[in-house]
Amino acid sequence: MKKITVILVLTLMVTNGFSQDVKTFFSEADAFFNANVTNGKVAYSKIHSNKESLNNVLKLAKDISVSKSDVKNYQAFWINAYNLSVIKGIIDHYPTNSPLDNSGFFDKTTHSIGGKQITLNDIEHKLLRARFKDPRYHFVLVCGALGCPPLINKAYLPNTLESQLENQTRIAINGSFIMVNAKKKRVQVSQIMEWYKEDFTMNKTSEIDFINKYRTEKLDGKFKLSYFPYNWKVNKQ
Repeated sequence: MKKITVILVLTLMVTNGFSQDVKTFFSEADAFFNANVTNGKVAYSKIHSNKESLNNVLKLAKDISVSKSDVKNYQAFWINAYNLSVIKGIIDHYPTNSPLDNSGFFDKTTHSIGGKQITLNDIEHKLLRARFKDPRYHFVLVCGALGCPPLINKAYLPNTLESQLENQTRIAINGSFIMVNAKKKRVQVSQIMEWYKEDFTMNKTSEIDFINKYRTEKLDGKFKLSYFPYNWKVNKQ
């Protein structure tokens, strides 16, 4: 009986500790984004001159381990971790004109997050896209460039994640992510839809079907779709 009691106490302590750690991370991430992001653009010069708040929130993220079975906490944690790590990567090379100016920015540079040494590509493609098959990730994972959908000035949180994913996707699809020429029946979309076409055409749907799911002014089947060049210039204020 004593042994069972000890195990239960230890389990509660570990669970409680995790709960506090991840809640603190979400709180600090929220404060960081709120202080440093305006209209989708990041105050890199300000952060570069005082890295303490960025380093502190990433230090919190370093040893947090979130089970993929804890779906909302897991997704919210890794989305925020990705966006913070992008900012860290740019700050480490600041001033810089583009994340692509720094070799291996997405596929070789590792970040100490969630008990792992992990690249940005691994977070996006292995931990999120491969496991959950959700095209809306492309509207919340922000690569540090103007071609990305805008970074919001708050953290993604487990209890609001679904509405945040929906909202950011809707904003992008009704905003600069798409250019429509109704007269010529042509629609140009971000190259994100070209690079990740398989994400937007799941379950035998077309890219136009995906667009119409979120777009206020629907496109009919006569529209011809093409892609406009991606703007890799850094998304600085």
